[in-house]
Amino acid sequence: MKYYWKLGKHLQNVLRHYSNTQYKPHLHSDGWEAVIGLEIHAHISSASKLFSPVGTKYGAPPNSQVGIFESAHPGTLPVLNKKCVEAGIKTALAFGATINKMSIFDRKHYFYPDLPAGYQITQLDYPLANNGRLEFIVYNSSVHKHPYRHSVELMQIQLEEDSGKSIHDDCNNRVLVDLNRAGQPLMELVFAPELHNGEEAAAMVKEVALILTRIGTCNCHMYEGSLRVDANVSVHRPDEPLGTRTEVKNLNSLRSLVKAVDFEIERQLNILECGGSVTCETRSFDTLSQKTVSMRDKDVIQDYRFMPEPNLLPLRLHDSLEPNCLYDGALDINELRVVMPELPEATRQRLMKDYGITLENAILFVNNDDLLNYFIAVMSCSEHNSHIVCNLMLNNLLGTLNNINVDIKDSPLTASAFSEIVDLQQSGKIVPNITQQVINAICIGRDLRTPTQIVYENNWLQLSHDDLEDLVESILSANEQLVETYKTSKKKKKLLKALMGKVKEATDSRANMKVVNDILLQKLRS
Repeated sequence: MKYYWKLGKHLQNVLRHYSNTQYKPHLHSDGWEAVIGLEIHAHISSASKLFSPVGTKYGAPPNSQVGIFESAHPGTLPVLNKKCVEAGIKTALAFGATINKMSIFDRKHYFYPDLPAGYQITQLDYPLANNGRLEFIVYNSSVHKHPYRHSVELMQIQLEEDSGKSIHDDCNNRVLVDLNRAGQPLMELVFAPELHNGEEAAAMVKEVALILTRIGTCNCHMYEGSLRVDANVSVHRPDEPLGTRTEVKNLNSLRSLVKAVDFEIERQLNILECGGSVTCETRSFDTLSQKTVSMRDKDVIQDYRFMPEPNLLPLRLHDSLEPNCLYDGALDINELRVVMPELPEATRQRLMKDYGITLENAILFVNNDDLLNYFIAVMSCSEHNSHIVCNLMLNNLLGTLNNINVDIKDSPLTASAFSEIVDLQQSGKIVPNITQQVINAICIGRDLRTPTQIVYENNWLQLSHDDLEDLVESILSANEQLVETYKTSKKKKKLLKALMGKVKEATDSRANMKVVNDILLQKLRS
């Protein structure tokens, strides 16, 4: 194997895919098309590092989670963390990737203060898994009127150790090094360049985070650096070769990802429209200026001098589900396959099938476990109309909780009490205005009575049809001048609204206003 002095097959494959892949048109107004490929680095949820028993606690004092292996003491040897391999296998299963029965660790050499050994242990030609696929939904209600589906090929999953962190102290003109992060277990997920804007990139990363969180392989706290994204961006004319790409490194929030990708697309478009050429370079995103800035050029491919890691044997796996399986691997893939939880897309499909909710609501519930658990708890209490439940939860209840800065998991209104409110409205005992008053009474007023007690003791039951007819008759009799004006006026809607307001006031909001509208129109016509 010719490991020395070469770029490596996985990077070559990325470049080849970047040059040959065909895309559906997502054109800008000036006829250009943007193409984005993402590489995601996910910290594996593990109490110890990838090759040593040292802890991985986030926020620990600088250089307090460093062992002799991370600090590259001579003679120290790596010992592969079994839990990290299991996490990689579960991730590959979640993305439908082909898990390689044999994978190999390599040394990637580069010299930087936060890498004491002078090399990073990673995987290159023979990674843990290849050829997966991610299907996800792009939906941002402020951008897209309706959600749409998109899919991206997952080219590779590899295990590798993280480097330390350099802290630039500009005031004292020095660089400080914190090695707590050195040796942290990482999964690198390399996706094909099949995205076209910042929103699609954010939607993809959000789905990846949902999956990794669901299967428990990464906590995906981007603010902690547990999930970091590199975005490769280029623009070109349709049916022409892809343009020169730039790489925007270390994006650690969805907002930054959207802003950085969209800014980089516009920056490249402006250069090309003015007759210039895009430089192949690595850039970073400045959150203050909301712009990408140049870090270093990539015209000369950096020589990492990849070589096989001499202190680690090839990682061998087996799959007992396969016929004629040879049990010579360290781990059984099927043992992890049978304990895989339901994935986010399967949950969305189940919610729509079992409860008849819309895709938009399914997306909201799957994006928030607490909201999902609350919804399922409410639906299990009684046979509710799911549309009524979704409307009251997402509009009435969440609106009230947001006003008092309380999360749904800490709601004073329990799922069973909310179910009772739904029953009261669904059965016609109370009208929507009263529903909101009951929610406010419990969430804001901290009323300890049941919703039924609150309704009956406050005399909030909906007025009957006969009661409304009598009341409307009395309102019309008391407002004869308004009625006469209505009969001759061309602005009937405005006058009808005024009459309805008088009825609503007289009923203390206990009337079904649709019924009131029908009664008013009937009596005004006669």
